[in-house]
Amino acid sequence: MANQTGRAAQAQERLSQVSNHLGGVRTAKGKQALLEKNPDDIVVTCALRTPITKGGKGGFKDTHAADLLHGAFKALIERSGIDPNLVEDIAVGAVLAPGGGATEFRAAALAAGFPVTSSAKSINRQCSSSLQACVDIANAIKSGMIDIGIGAGAESMSLNYGPQAVSEFSELLEGHKEAANCKVPMGVLSEKMAKAKGIPRSEQDAFAAHSFQKAVEAQKKGLFDEEIVPLKVKWTDPKTDEEKEIVVSKDDGVRQGITAESLGKIRPAFAKDGSIHAGNASQISDGAAAVLLMKRSTAERIGQKIIGKFVQASVVGVPPLMMGVGPAAAIPVVLEKTGLNTNDVDIWEINEAFASQCLYCIKELGIPMEKINPKGGAIAFGHPLGVTGARQVSTLLTELRRTGQKIGVTSMCVGTGMGMAAVWVAE
Repeated sequence: MANQTGRAAQAQERLSQVSNHLGGVRTAKGKQALLEKNPDDIVVTCALRTPITKGGKGGFKDTHAADLLHGAFKALIERSGIDPNLVEDIAVGAVLAPGGGATEFRAAALAAGFPVTSSAKSINRQCSSSLQACVDIANAIKSGMIDIGIGAGAESMSLNYGPQAVSEFSELLEGHKEAANCKVPMGVLSEKMAKAKGIPRSEQDAFAAHSFQKAVEAQKKGLFDEEIVPLKVKWTDPKTDEEKEIVVSKDDGVRQGITAESLGKIRPAFAKDGSIHAGNASQISDGAAAVLLMKRSTAERIGQKIIGKFVQASVVGVPPLMMGVGPAAAIPVVLEKTGLNTNDVDIWEINEAFASQCLYCIKELGIPMEKINPKGGAIAFGHPLGVTGARQVSTLLTELRRTGQKIGVTSMCVGTGMGMAAVWVAE
């Protein structure tokens, strides 16, 4: 609790400094204010995702990110009933796509049925790329730049993940200690953080096993079905080299029978005496997701069904070697901005990049474990880097509505040392 209080105080101090400097305008805050409905609310009328599949061997291993995005776009048009001609801008989060994906994502939008008048861009803020895409669209609507837009994410880690995804640093950057730390591999960073923060392997394995168990149960009950759009893709059988056409309808990284004991038998991946391994870290995956946003007044005027609203977001920097603490730094800031406390939040979708960092953030913030990722997380079904932010929105709003709850937070740590968080309200 002391740590939580300290974080909140730091968030308050930071916001006060910025507000004082800019002469900021205060708006209504707190749970009741968030639950009110106003014409200028930035609302979500459709949020969906493709299945998430195992990198290199899953159902989407032979499918390009833009083709996954195309499928998500077509499903969004069909499910929402939106006239594609009304969509003015599309932002797509991606981390690994060559050239940032800007060319093929624009092409995917056109092929899906959006007119040439709908603009598109790609965004790379590492693991928060598609959350940033949603926030950019929301802010563009809020400012009056556009009326209707889509925040999305697309990633093929099967086709684009590897050594080529890591940039070479110049002597100038290598010569600066903190700058050079930005290039340290994520697994190594998480190992350092786990040791520095005292997160034992036993706790990490228990957390990871629980993520798998929650995802298995949710999948059996069909709790992912509403947010997932099945896709028909071409897939080459690795045993026979035969190309087949298959329908992918479920996350194929979810595994039954995972326990803390079974995970305890896996060798550490980054240090002989380490605690991080393939079973307690997020899976390398492929997928896409999309979120349709507009003002409440616009949705009501054109007959769009409102499923939730975007409230506010935060993004902060943390030391690169401690990148995993990002949610613990970003969440207090967005809670302060909205006047919420942790008890006001019904569901937290905090990305499970690694069990170690997710556990640290949960403990630091004092969040009840039962409110965290109720259908499992990236350890169980994967973390296609540029997709996770938009995927979380779909998962969160679906679960809030199913359980009759209202307020949710999505958050993730971000490579090179950042954290991002956002508050959403279901309707």
